[in-house]
Amino acid sequence: MIRFFRKKGGFTLIELMIVVAIIGILAAIAIPNFIRFQAKSKQSEAKTNLKALYTSQKAYFGEKDKYLSNYKTLGFTPEAGNRYSYGLAPACKNAAAVTLRSYTVGCIEQDVARFPTPPGTAADPVTTVGVVGTCPSCDFNASAVGNVDNDDNADTWAITSSTTTIALTGTCGNDATAISGGEPGNAYNDVSCP
Repeated sequence: MIRFFRKKGGFTLIELMIVVAIIGILAAIAIPNFIRFQAKSKQSEAKTNLKALYTSQKAYFGEKDKYLSNYKTLGFTPEAGNRYSYGLAPACKNAAAVTLRSYTVGCIEQDVARFPTPPGTAADPVTTVGVVGTCPSCDFNASAVGNVDNDDNADTWAITSSTTTIALTGTCGNDATAISGGEPGNAYNDVSCP
């Protein structure tokens, strides 16, 4: 009795190496793009919270003819797990437990439970943070500082109530060097700067 055996098919070593090389090339292209898009999505926290702070300040100004650096009175409280420190006071760039925050000093630190290291080095994005001038002829400048890509530099944002443009200090990786009232501006873009 004669038996016929079919040759078992399979991949050769060369074919497997070609597939591995193609996957490696695709990964080398896709992973940096994924990390950049992920960091850009993290920046939306700063933009959203700065716009909420702007709205709170304008509502309070409409009623009392002045701006405040007291977040508690304004009713501005970012949710727990915030990546950015929000400042109406200079040098608001630290991490703290949510339960230890003092909302009256013009600084809400990033959540130390989720982000234990401070946001990194950053200059204040506008020359004067807080209430500027004598109310009711006054403006406010606020900042948001956080780290979106785990390096030594901090992603830095600012917003102002000023009707004129305010110059941003330490600009890097941005389209504009100034911001106008009510629009968050990026003084140091941690996504596109080294």
